[in-house]
Amino acid sequence: MNTKDFNKLLELRIADMRSSMASKSSEYASSVDKLHNFKRAGRVLSCNPQRALVGMWVKHLVSVLDIVDKTESGVLPSEELWNEKIRDSINYLVLLEAIIKEQIKNAKK
Repeated sequence: MNTKDFNKLLELRIADMRSSMASKSSEYASSVDKLHNFKRAGRVLSCNPQRALVGMWVKHLVSVLDIVDKTESGVLPSEELWNEKIRDSINYLVLLEAIIKEQIKNAKK
């Protein structure tokens, strides 16, 4: 892939991530705390929010791995499916970063 096509892909990915985060925010976050869902899940599961997030993310990771396995057999996913799985996986990592950064900030107080 040439640089121009890669940069276009990157810009489209970032725009798609922003759109997804915005649309899912009302479903998964409170109006006050973007990380509410993971904090609540952590309390329910008696673990920290990042462990709860990783547990939720594993479902997406397994799906990505299954798709990769299928591609080795020549079965290619639809672009729509692949886009969704990659976007969601990246979003989980961004949310994990937010949890960790918030914890570091709170620990300094």
